[in-house]
Amino acid sequence: MNRRVSLIVQTAAWIVLFLSPLTFLAHGRRIEPLHYIMLCVPTLLMMVVFYTNYLWLTPRYFVTGKHRYYLVVNLLLVVCLGVVQHYWMSMTHVIFDTAHRAHGYEPDHWDVVFFILRDIFNLMVVAAIATTIVLAMRWHRSEEARLAAEAAHADAELRNLRSQINPHFLLNTLNNIYALTAIDADRAQRAIQQLSKMLRHMLYDSQQELVALADEVQFLENYVNLMKIRLTGNVEVRFEPHISKPELKVAPLLFISLVENAFKHGISPTEHSYIYISIRTDIERLGDSDIRDIISCHIKNSYYPKTERDRSGHGIGLEQVQRRLELTYAGRYEWDRGLSADGKSYSSRITIRL
Repeated sequence: MNRRVSLIVQTAAWIVLFLSPLTFLAHGRRIEPLHYIMLCVPTLLMMVVFYTNYLWLTPRYFVTGKHRYYLVVNLLLVVCLGVVQHYWMSMTHVIFDTAHRAHGYEPDHWDVVFFILRDIFNLMVVAAIATTIVLAMRWHRSEEARLAAEAAHADAELRNLRSQINPHFLLNTLNNIYALTAIDADRAQRAIQQLSKMLRHMLYDSQQELVALADEVQFLENYVNLMKIRLTGNVEVRFEPHISKPELKVAPLLFISLVENAFKHGISPTEHSYIYISIRTDIERLGDSDIRDIISCHIKNSYYPKTERDRSGHGIGLEQVQRRLELTYAGRYEWDRGLSADGKSYSSRITIRL
C-alpha cells in the first residue's frame, strides 16, 4: 500500500467514524450540537492512539526491534485513554440520555469493568491496525527497492555486455579473417561484414529494452558463421531459424549465452561433434479467438566439457540469463536444460510466451 492510497483510506475511515453519531437521527432521536461533539470524543481518542503508533511508536520502536518499550507505552496509552473514554461517555449519557435517567439505570462495578475493558480492547485494535499499516507500507517499499536493485543489476550486466567485446573471440576472428584474405578474399570480406553487423547490434541496436526478433536472429547467425571459420571438418553446425513473425520483440542478447555455451562445451578437437540451433515462432490458442505468440530457442550439442581454467566466452552467464528471464518474462517462460541419459549430449530449450 503506497502513501497516497493509505491517506485516502484513512481519511475515508475517519469520516465514517465521525459521522457515526448521526445514526441517532435515523432512529428519530434529536441530537444537539454539544451532544454530537461529546460523542465524537471516542473517535478523537482512536485518532490519538492510531497516529501515536503510526507516526512514532511503530517506526521508532517496533520496527527497530524495541518491542518491549513499544508494548509498555501502548499498554499505558490504551489503558489511560480507555478509562478516560468510559467516564467521558458515562458523563455524556448522564447529561443527554434522558431515557436512562428516567428508568433510574445505574451500572454496577462489574458493568464498569466490562465497559472499560471493552474500550481498552477497541483502542488496542486501533493500535494494531496502525502498526500493521506501517509494516505493510515498509514491506512494500523494501520489495520495490529490492526489485529495482535486481533490475538495475541486470541492466548493468547487460550494459557491460554491450560495451565489451571478448578479446579472445575478437582476436581469433580477426586472425581467421586475416588467414582467409590469402586464400579466399570473398569469404574474408563476408566475414568482415558479418563481424561489423554483429558489433553494431551489440553496441547500438541492443540499447533498446526489446529488439525485433529478426535482428536478434541475424546477430546469432553472424556469430555462428564467424565461429565456423575456425572449426575443423569433424564439427557439424546447423543453424535453423523458422520465423513466421520477424517483427516480434524479444529481450536483446538473451540467447547468445546459450549459443556460446554450446561452442564452448560442445566441440572436440578430435572427435565428431555437433551443434544444432533452432529458433522458431509459434502461436498458442487461449480460446475461440484469442491467440498468444511463442518464441522458442532450442540448442542441442555434443558434450565435451572444458576445465575450470577455460574462461573463454563473453556471455553474461547462464545464471544471469535466468535472472533476465525472471525479470522480463516472469511467469511466461520455461527453460528446460540438461544432459542426456548417456551424458554425451546437452540440450537447452527456452520457450517464451509473449
